[in-house]
Amino acid sequence: MQFERDFKTKTIYHGDIGIHVRYAGSGPPLLLLHGYPQTGYMWHKIAPRLAKTFSVVIPDLRGYGDSDKPPTDATHAPYSKRAMAADMVAVMQALGHSRFAVAGHDRGGRVAHRLARDHAVAVTHLAVLDIAPTAAMYEATDKTFATAYYHWFFLIQPAPYPETMIGHDPQFFLEHKTGQWGRTSGAITAPAFAEYLRCFSNPATIHASCEDYRAAASIDLVHDAADTDTKLAMPVLALWGEIGFVGRAYDVVAEWQKVAHEVRGHSIPGGHFLAEESPDETCDALIAFLSTPQG
Repeated sequence: MQFERDFKTKTIYHGDIGIHVRYAGSGPPLLLLHGYPQTGYMWHKIAPRLAKTFSVVIPDLRGYGDSDKPPTDATHAPYSKRAMAADMVAVMQALGHSRFAVAGHDRGGRVAHRLARDHAVAVTHLAVLDIAPTAAMYEATDKTFATAYYHWFFLIQPAPYPETMIGHDPQFFLEHKTGQWGRTSGAITAPAFAEYLRCFSNPATIHASCEDYRAAASIDLVHDAADTDTKLAMPVLALWGEIGFVGRAYDVVAEWQKVAHEVRGHSIPGGHFLAEESPDETCDALIAFLSTPQG
């Protein structure tokens, strides 16, 4: 596969946290952040094309994939988006990139949002895939949201309740989640699913991913609340699945306009997994956006 052939891998340390990274290409630096319950492998269909124009960097977020899973604490701070964003800045600096564009899908979009908040000078462009801001989604919770995104409320339950239930049959859980969110048959390839299952079969990954959601429902909201009076200055692109939940439930562009000055966006065919369900359309949208003047 071209992705596996073209991309080098290494571990980059932020303090004592090792972050597994894939990287390739040349040109302006572009950081791609994956979602739940995946790894950086989710970009495999579009990363080779992006690497023809950009220096593409694809980490596994802390707690996921082959990156380290540090111990948590009572505040869930080790899995806050602030901590994850700081990892990403360290990764990019280690590769020689002081300023860069970032695109994040799902959980990676939430890390990208915090990265743009905490390290605004470093971020030239911000693309968020199939999400509305975390606080906005929690504030608008209703039966429809709680039904479609029940995992937000399941995963935040105290350990080891969700960890035990998921750990009983990780493959069943992954098959359910990818089938529930995706709308395009065969979009998640057998090699991709095997990679996700390999990593998600690790009990430490299951626990860390629950901590990611626990942080989102607690300390991340505190951090977001402190920024409500400040809008992001860099250009923002919001993409969402045409027949997924987010585009039906929210005016996605309007929600991002509440937190950023310059926002554009549109739907992409398919459901939640944009880069795997509609790789060409997703890649085209990212390339067009990244050609706009830097923030």
